[in-house]
Amino acid sequence: MQTHFHARFPLVEFEAASPEVKLLYQETMREMGLPFVLNWFKCQGANAILLRGNWEKLKCTLLRGKVPLVLKQLIIYHISRQKGCLYCAHVHGIAVNQLASTLTDQPAPSLTEDLDQEFVPASYRQAIRVVTKCAMDAHATSDDDFEALRAEGFSDQEIQELMSMADLTNMLNTIADIAGIPIDDELLSSR
Repeated sequence: MQTHFHARFPLVEFEAASPEVKLLYQETMREMGLPFVLNWFKCQGANAILLRGNWEKLKCTLLRGKVPLVLKQLIIYHISRQKGCLYCAHVHGIAVNQLASTLTDQPAPSLTEDLDQEFVPASYRQAIRVVTKCAMDAHATSDDDFEALRAEGFSDQEIQELMSMADLTNMLNTIADIAGIPIDDELLSSR
């Protein structure tokens, strides 16, 4: 588990980025609704091809589809905590807590403190359990896991999206941990 952060790849700031990378940075900010470029993208800023491929995968898996964004963020947060990826757990924990209001009208509950709160649908809790299991050990995935998701009302298309979250989260965690990405200054006081 990463306990300190020392960037092993240069964090390419917007001003120093190539024109192609600047366009990708702008797209990530616009699509994710952020006023800054996340360090996860900056650590790939010296390689426009890699950045483009990883951004497309993240965008299509996380930001598109039928599965609600809050559930996808909950899955990334939970897997990242289980795997000990401090960067991803921090970043996606902030997103989860910001999206908590989509699940309840209670004042800003902290989903990162308790994923089993009563306003979190049972189907979400089941999806988090199954996808986390698959991310931690893909060989442990069984037909029963798919049936459990179907029993909660997920369609096959949604199950495919959910399972792709295991793959996406493993990619996010691996890049963050290998690169030693420090938590973004803009996010240090959040959460």
